Amino acid sequence: MTLDACAGLVERGDPDRFAAAMAAPPAARAVLFPLYAFNIEVARAPWVASEPMIAEMRLQWWRDALEEIASGGPVRRHEVVTPLDDVLDAEGARLLDGLAAARRWECYRDPFEDEADFDRYIDATSGHLVWTAARLLGARDEAPLRDYAYAAGVANWLRAIPELESRGRIPLLDGRPEGVAALARRALERLAQGRKGRGRVPASARAALLAGWQAEALLKQAVRDPAAVAEGRLMQTEFGKRGGLLWAAMTGRV
Repeated sequence: MTLDACAGLVERGDPDRFAAAMAAPPAARAVLFPLYAFNIEVARAPWVASEPMIAEMRLQWWRDALEEIASGGPVRRHEVVTPLDDVLDAEGARLLDGLAAARRWECYRDPFEDEADFDRYIDATSGHLVWTAARLLGARDEAPLRDYAYAAGVANWLRAIPELESRGRIPLLDGRPEGVAALARRALERLAQGRKGRGRVPASARAALLAGWQAEALLKQAVRDPAAVAEGRLMQTEFGKRGGLLWAAMTGRV
């Protein structure tokens, strides 16, 4: 029931976010690790069973835990829920409930309805996580953080395309190379918009953005070489990853 348990879960389940959290100040890690551990558990929930109803039940367990946190009453003891209760307020619990609800898409095989439907999914799964972390770390202006989060969410989504397709999902509205490139360009535009508002993000909250340090490089690669998405080649070299994270952590520029 400790922060170390959350950190260990993140290290095993999401090495990139673990590296980003470790690059943040120690005080920020106390917020980031429970949030990132929760994110791993909720992201796994739709895949624990082939039967959608069972997957939904797993997601509902997490939503019930968040409702307990939001209500301010007794909260179930659990290696992730207990540390999460230590950092979340009612608003944060509400936002993370929206994240968990959005993950229902992965329980089924239906495609996204349209661009707005896809954007809502990215905003809930990436935007809610980033905004919750940043708000708990002192941010008050939501818009630039949502823009950053959209870009990071799309970059991560594009990396996941081969796995999602292998599991029978239809993750893209337009999987043609030109469609992939167009989505990556749109995400780069949101990243540029977020950077315009970077001055409105206090230094204490910028640790919430570190997990998206690879977004620009990955999105630019997807524009240049959209076939890399379907072929599972969308990635940075280890040297590029480490150098980019070090630069972001030292300068606060993500």
